[in-house]
Amino acid sequence: MRSRYSGYVHARQDYLLRTWHPSTRPATLDLNEAGTVRWLGLKIVRTEAGGLDDTQGVVEFVARYKIGGKANRLHEISRFVREDGQWFYVDGIMPATKSGRG
Repeated sequence: MRSRYSGYVHARQDYLLRTWHPSTRPATLDLNEAGTVRWLGLKIVRTEAGGLDDTQGVVEFVARYKIGGKANRLHEISRFVREDGQWFYVDGIMPATKSGRG
């Protein structure tokens, strides 16, 4: 997950596509906006599996960034699979935001 975050920070479309599983990988990635994005940090919230003997893993993370001076957060639960010793990003979901109680 950290390496894919770095791929976005450095607008490395080739790396991001290469580490995306072929079953869900888009044909192209538009990182033109990357020039206007200022990445501020990555926090790993939790992981499941993903160890030496695992073929699947889950990473929940929060990435902070700014666009046009406005702060944003990307909160995702990402699924990964390992094939032939290589980890691939499969997909991710955005957790439901918690609403305040009133």
